[in-house]
Amino acid sequence: MMNSNTHNYSINELKNDFFASLVVVLVAVPLCLGISIASGMPPEAGLISGIIGGIIVGSLSGCPLQVSGPAAGLVAIVFEIIQEHGADHLGAVLLFAGFIQVIAGLLKLGPWFRAVSPAVIQGMLAGIGILILSSQFHVMVDDLPKHSGIENIISLPKAFLKGVVPMDTSVHHLAAFVGLITICGMFLWKITFKKLTSIPSALVGVLTATVVSYFLKYPIKYVSIPDNLYQAIRFPSLESFSCLLSWEVLVEALTVAFIASAESLLTSTAVDKMQTNHRTNYNKEIIAQGVGNSLAGLVGALPITGVIVRSSANVTAGAKTRVSSFLHGIWILLFVIYFSGLLKVIPTASLAAILVYTGYKLIDLNAIKNLARIGKWEIIIYFTTLFVIVMDSLLEGVLVGIVLSIIKLLYDFSRLKVQADEDLNSDTVHVYIDGNATFINLPNFAEALEKIKFGKNVFVHFEKLLHIDHASLEFLINWEKQYMANGGTVTIEWDEIETKFYNKILVHQSK
Repeated sequence: MMNSNTHNYSINELKNDFFASLVVVLVAVPLCLGISIASGMPPEAGLISGIIGGIIVGSLSGCPLQVSGPAAGLVAIVFEIIQEHGADHLGAVLLFAGFIQVIAGLLKLGPWFRAVSPAVIQGMLAGIGILILSSQFHVMVDDLPKHSGIENIISLPKAFLKGVVPMDTSVHHLAAFVGLITICGMFLWKITFKKLTSIPSALVGVLTATVVSYFLKYPIKYVSIPDNLYQAIRFPSLESFSCLLSWEVLVEALTVAFIASAESLLTSTAVDKMQTNHRTNYNKEIIAQGVGNSLAGLVGALPITGVIVRSSANVTAGAKTRVSSFLHGIWILLFVIYFSGLLKVIPTASLAAILVYTGYKLIDLNAIKNLARIGKWEIIIYFTTLFVIVMDSLLEGVLVGIVLSIIKLLYDFSRLKVQADEDLNSDTVHVYIDGNATFINLPNFAEALEKIKFGKNVFVHFEKLLHIDHASLEFLINWEKQYMANGGTVTIEWDEIETKFYNKILVHQSK
């Protein structure tokens, strides 16, 4: 395995990273713009986050091939913060959230974010997907998103009619047509030109829609950014930092830090599975993300995470080192400085359409099928997490999902089934122990064994025993002695227990 920290950087690697970075930037620019608009921020805020994600986070990242930028998974919560408190408040939240991430990395908590139940993660992604899809559908018809996720969902039929039935000669149907062109362009490119994976479908969709709307001179909304990128940088005011110690900012910062970290580290894990040359240092990665988010907060940008769409494009395009991610940040910077005029001809409906499609992809039906194969508890956790996120907020949904996962764990750990099958012809009893024998269920364990009448030949089987603690082991040893003292025989597979759970000395000393 190649160690990216010690090997000599070659010309071939530079060539691969250079061309991969060009592919990634084509994916990144439309997403930066779309996520920023969806979050209620000006488009340039997303571009600044993309620059920070490439140059700063890419340089420090613990996952060299991961590409970071504005977070689609945080669109809903950022939009809510912006609507209620404004951009300055968001800057303070991001500064605090980034600090929390850095502390978490220094305390080596990074790998713990991987311990979250897949049902919670999939439910979170699906909930985010529904929120993004429902809010951006309104933008796709040149309308404004509502103030909450449930309002966006309820008003979807009305937004659909605005785009399909132009009874009042409005421009909503033109914007909807542009959005439809974008989605169709993406879809048709993927199924028609499968081998041209180096050209992102999102870019094809946006270019197609932009050409149509430009030459037909559609009177719809277009991207608006300042000519000078420096004008887009908004340093938070001193007043905004006065709320840093408030309970509200703490909760919002913890929410952003948790979700941003989970999204980044899950993306890192996915990147690890896509290639064999690098393995993620999770603590280093979460520190890099924290530095990026704090910096984003200072310059008035959007929260940053590792992004699976860009990262997968990076790996697929042949990137070899972190240089690719760094260069993609440089290209965004140069593009904004020298070609910002090109961005102003892009319809916002087209960018919204990309996010509508992205939201749809986050609702992974295959994930539901896989969870259903594991058990009904996983499905309950999934849909409960999703429901609470849509109805309330991301933080509450994730916390409810984690609590349900803990309850499931406790249930699984306390589950014990003791079945005694008696053969009346031979006075033989076969006892099958299934589950976890712990002090929690010791009363039921004891009751089941003590019901067996004396004088039988008892065989105790442990094939399905998952765990036995010391309290249950002591009871089993004492029960065996007592039963045999009253005229019966007991055959217990002590060797199997010793091998699976305990040191031999401990068992024999107990015996």
